[in-house]
Amino acid sequence: MHPDKKCTNFMNANLTKYLFFTGKGGVGKTSLACATAVKYADEGKMILLISTDPASNLKDVLECPVSDQIEPHKGLQNLFIVNINPETSADEYRNRVLGPLKDAISSTELKKIEEGLSGACTTEIASFDEFSRFITGEAEKAIYDIVIFDTAPSGHTIRLLELPAAWDEFLENNPSGASCIGPASALKSSKERYEKVLNSLKDPLSTTFYLVSRAERSSLKETARTSLELNELGMSHQKLLINGVFNALDRNDKIAIKIEQSAQKELSHLPEALQNMERTNYPLLPYNILGLEKLRSLLNNDLQKIIINREISNVNETKNTLPDLTELVNALEANTNSGLIMTMGKGGVGKTIIATSIATMLANRGHKVLLTTTDPAAHIKDFINQLDHLPENLTVERIDPKIETKIYTDKIVEQKGGNLDEESRKLLIEDLKSPCTEEVAVFNAFSKAIHKAKRQFVVIDTAPTGHTLLLLDTTGSYHREVMKNNRLDAGRITTPYMSLQDGEFAKILLISIPETTPMREAEELQNDLKRAGITPYAWVVNQCLSSLDNLTDPILKSRATAEKEIIKNIGEKLSKKTFVIPYLTEEKLLPEMILRFGQ
Repeated sequence: MHPDKKCTNFMNANLTKYLFFTGKGGVGKTSLACATAVKYADEGKMILLISTDPASNLKDVLECPVSDQIEPHKGLQNLFIVNINPETSADEYRNRVLGPLKDAISSTELKKIEEGLSGACTTEIASFDEFSRFITGEAEKAIYDIVIFDTAPSGHTIRLLELPAAWDEFLENNPSGASCIGPASALKSSKERYEKVLNSLKDPLSTTFYLVSRAERSSLKETARTSLELNELGMSHQKLLINGVFNALDRNDKIAIKIEQSAQKELSHLPEALQNMERTNYPLLPYNILGLEKLRSLLNNDLQKIIINREISNVNETKNTLPDLTELVNALEANTNSGLIMTMGKGGVGKTIIATSIATMLANRGHKVLLTTTDPAAHIKDFINQLDHLPENLTVERIDPKIETKIYTDKIVEQKGGNLDEESRKLLIEDLKSPCTEEVAVFNAFSKAIHKAKRQFVVIDTAPTGHTLLLLDTTGSYHREVMKNNRLDAGRITTPYMSLQDGEFAKILLISIPETTPMREAEELQNDLKRAGITPYAWVVNQCLSSLDNLTDPILKSRATAEKEIIKNIGEKLSKKTFVIPYLTEEKLLPEMILRFGQ
């Protein structure tokens, strides 16, 4: 069937109570989730909108305060909003676990359990614990017609949905154990709740998963993978939403036509897992979707036309002249043959292509380089495979959570299991099946990569913001534990955390695109890093239309004009070093990046 025949309005049929918007970072999940919430609230329905993203931007899109308590939108009283704050959820979870134990066990035992609950794994589990209460209705003070979830990027969301099965398996084999989930008995008492949550998520009459994507190969590929993973979890009621589909208004603008043709090509060759899925396309608009009026326009064609005409009438010519990727790599290699380079930021802003380009350019200049990623989605190879050949001195790896967990588990069993009897060895192996083992394993691999940067360049493409902050939280916890327990002279110790604080050794690059929400999220990440004593080296603003010459299409010109203030704000207020990369339309992006900036 021709793809266009599958384009239906997802609002019109088979409405369920629970609506999940998930997908790759930066594809517009929040915009579509908020637009849906506003539409139904306008129709008089009671709506609860929940963000499960550790790096939520609901407040920017809705232009209203959002907290970890359910509150009504000031301009739309039957729309209620809440953000599941991971840290707040973790604190509340610890209190629920530790409270009943304070008078039942010794202070030493209590402290041991408290330390076990201090890691990022506990934060992740607490988020699900809070999330599950909304599905079962325990956290709701009112009766809602529809509950809408704006989720974290897809890799993080799948991990969240996999957790109950992981805990269940652990608890079956450790009925009296304790780990990062607290005493096993505390979670086992909630087992019925978790089963109820999973049954609701699997029920097509209760829950719909809206897979949000862009008309781009990497985005569609990840969406297909997410669909298959959800199917494996029994969550098969899915619909496909393609956001930001560009239709050129000026047929003489060669760049506009090329962008349009690229999108249509991808939509006509959807991955197999998506081909028979009900689909709705949404256009690329010349304005950011911020505030109630523009959210309404996303699902209202008449209002959309009014705002488009208003926006394109205010266009003025603009072109930024900030330094590009060539000058960034010049600065990174100045007077050194080694060091750590990390790309950080919101999902979908181009961390992977920028990390891959920097690593390849450094290798082409004769440096020994390791390129690796902590992102569960791991798109590095998609770009690397576009090259005819790799530089000999470039090594490409991936910190794969499952592989790293096996390596870590095997190592611990070998080190500690040799002198144990069979029963004790079995207990050790079962204990290593705790969900927090993966967290420790990934941290160990991350630490090894940092250590290698003392002798060569190591470029790390990180996971989207929220996931990265959890990893850095683990790094900080490890640092505090080492400094507390180590009897050596503190001046002789260098933890991974200390390495990240060393601005000469570690160059943190904050990646954004020239839009308000990604800029604000990168700013919040920068503030979080600075509070931890980590100062970013530079900002890189990717996909800049304002770096292109001869744009004539009014939609693209309008978006280029809107970039001006955002890039100016970054350069003047947020970063001492700012670099820009133009919007590139080539299908093989890495070879084009090397061709343009690799000299």
